[in-house]
Amino acid sequence: MLLLGLVLVIVGIIGCIVPGLPGPISGWAGLLVTMLAKVIPDDWSFIGATFLAALLISVLDYFIPAVGTKKFGGSKYGTYGAIIGLLVGILTPIPGGILIGPFAGAFVGEYIKNKDAPQATKAAFGAFIGFLVSTGMQLIVSIVFLILYINLIKDNWEAVKGLF
Repeated sequence: MLLLGLVLVIVGIIGCIVPGLPGPISGWAGLLVTMLAKVIPDDWSFIGATFLAALLISVLDYFIPAVGTKKFGGSKYGTYGAIIGLLVGILTPIPGGILIGPFAGAFVGEYIKNKDAPQATKAAFGAFIGFLVSTGMQLIVSIVFLILYINLIKDNWEAVKGLF
């Protein structure tokens, strides 16, 4: 159970960068599996708090590129375009789709609304910045989950050392 927990936490970190792998949710699942090991004392408030963090960051991941679009002067068309582009980028098996999707979606949405390429480019850049911020936030949460995993093992070392 402890090794599976570690694998899931590491998959969570990788999932922040690689499309198709869940990021913080995988890391949280690793913490949950670790907590379910008989040698680790139950702490359901810990599991609940880390679940809320993973859920919140996962939901925000879909909205932050849209917020970036809006902050860079984009309209609702650009904002919706960024969200649609992100979803298409995730689901389309093209290299870099997750990077290109929000940018292209914001650009197309903004261009449909205003027919102004420089403004559409600015809004699309905002979507890209939002995507980078969102990815960074997921990465931070996933690394914190790894640190929490290490601390769980360290704090219970006497009970777990025979399992490794």
